[in-house]
Amino acid sequence: MKRGRAFVKTLCRRTLSSLHHHKPSLPKMDPSERYCYNPTLRWNPQVEEYFVKAYGADHFARISKAITQPSCYSCIRVNTLKSTSDSVIKKLSSLLQENGWQSDPSKGTDAANNSDCIATEPVVSDGSPDASLKNSFISKCKIPDLDYVVFVQGSGPHTIDYGYKEDKPPKEVIVSRKCAEAVLRGAHVYVPGVLACSAHVEKGEQVAVSVALEQPGADGGWGVGFTRGTVLQGSQADPFYFERNGLYIGQGISMMSRAGMFRVPQGVALDLNNRVFNLPSFNDLLEGEIFLQNLPSIITAHALDPQEGEKILDMCAAPGGKTTAIAILMKDKGEVIAADRSHNKVLEIQKLAAELGLKCITTYKLDALKSVQRINKSDNQDATQGGVNGSIQNSELPKSGIEKVSDTALGFSHVATLDQPKNGKYTSNAEHRKNMRVMRNGPGRNNTFGGRVEKCKGFFPNTFDRVLLDAPCSALGLRPRLFSGEDTMESLQSHAKYQRRMFDQAVQLVRPGGVIVYSTCTINPGENEALVRYALDTHKFLSLASQHPKVGGPGLVGGCQFPDGYQEEWLRPGEEDFVQRFDPSSELDTMGFFIAKFNVGAKDI
Repeated sequence: MKRGRAFVKTLCRRTLSSLHHHKPSLPKMDPSERYCYNPTLRWNPQVEEYFVKAYGADHFARISKAITQPSCYSCIRVNTLKSTSDSVIKKLSSLLQENGWQSDPSKGTDAANNSDCIATEPVVSDGSPDASLKNSFISKCKIPDLDYVVFVQGSGPHTIDYGYKEDKPPKEVIVSRKCAEAVLRGAHVYVPGVLACSAHVEKGEQVAVSVALEQPGADGGWGVGFTRGTVLQGSQADPFYFERNGLYIGQGISMMSRAGMFRVPQGVALDLNNRVFNLPSFNDLLEGEIFLQNLPSIITAHALDPQEGEKILDMCAAPGGKTTAIAILMKDKGEVIAADRSHNKVLEIQKLAAELGLKCITTYKLDALKSVQRINKSDNQDATQGGVNGSIQNSELPKSGIEKVSDTALGFSHVATLDQPKNGKYTSNAEHRKNMRVMRNGPGRNNTFGGRVEKCKGFFPNTFDRVLLDAPCSALGLRPRLFSGEDTMESLQSHAKYQRRMFDQAVQLVRPGGVIVYSTCTINPGENEALVRYALDTHKFLSLASQHPKVGGPGLVGGCQFPDGYQEEWLRPGEEDFVQRFDPSSELDTMGFFIAKFNVGAKDI
């Protein structure tokens, strides 16, 4: 027996030795190729072919590259009813430096003189850099009439040394794609965004941060092929080891151990002190005085040209950025009705309006596809007076959506108990508790109370002086974007169909002589120029109107022939300069965006 065991041990040692000497050699890794940020946006083949036809191969390649990176500056809209640009610049300069923000982002970056980073050189009216402000990290916008907009300069992309040594890779944390996109814009890494972590990571250790992108599955769908909490070994056996090449977004200090990251439900998991793109965080800074907003969105409100005393509708208003911009341009005089189909999003609009101190905003829960209320014979008089919900007159509309969340909704009302009769009966403790849960269901996920939101059955035709339709879209212009594989031609065309139906509603709601502004945050011509073509061909009383300020580039002229024979028409020669198309790859360094403005003529044409 002993001889047998000895023989087996000898055989095992020889076998292991043989495996050791004949271990297959792995390709030697180049750290500069792996530990960097160089993502490639993957498109659906049909979508990519469509965009190449629209933009050309080289131009679309530049757009795809730009979309994977954030803008190199933060754009801030100043609440001119409470402050001024000069005051905000002074306060922000002090606060950002107190929070450790480096006022000279050119230090330590290999992209300080990158001409694509417009933030280092704030734009002027013609879109060119303003050399006089080149060395200022925070400055006032020089576009005419936008002096209440402030630019805060960022920097990037930076080259980061992750401390790689052969056979000893750095400890690593993998975050979700959505978390990574937020981090690239300056956010922290919070616990819910962490997907995987190296073994034995303790609080205070330095880790590399990479992102796991969705990969194609066997069923034709997309997903991340490992579960949350996966232990990373730092070897090629790790899930999606090779897919993470070139997808490292920074280096940080762990704020909790590995066990804590997957045990607690919330909190900051990592303090990123070394980022590929360095942009400041404005969380809780100058609340009520400033609002972080993209430049094209600010220009959209200006294109609407709201006037004091007018009645204006924002059809898809959440989260309220353009709504509040319109109210401020009107000096809070008039009536801005903000509608959205989501209860919680309407509460967000109310919260923002209250934060900015705006009283002219009224909010409603309303599906944009049902914005127009049918007129009955008994409603004719109401319709002529701009009635809402078939009975509320214009003069009876509440002045502020903030007032529509009652004390009852916030849980402060007196509720019937065993000691309080209700309609001659007494309420049980069980019913009392049920009533309390119904009336006080917050704060919820968005830190807002679950208050009551006024529902609306729609508005009568010709009710509004101006209507903004910032339509729900494919959002292919948002930056940074690291994944787009799920977008198909069918989904893009589906967006376009809904946008046409919403636009038809907007046309009915605007009075003759009024204005409609249509905008999207996508680069898709089918949702932009094709909508303009549909609007002009369908509603003959509409005409394209010039916009001010004019910052974006011209629209696309022509169209696209699809394999099934369908011809998608865009703008015709002479129409391209009436719209504004913001190209992510241009020197303006903005998100992808589109704005069209229409004058409404006599509707009996």
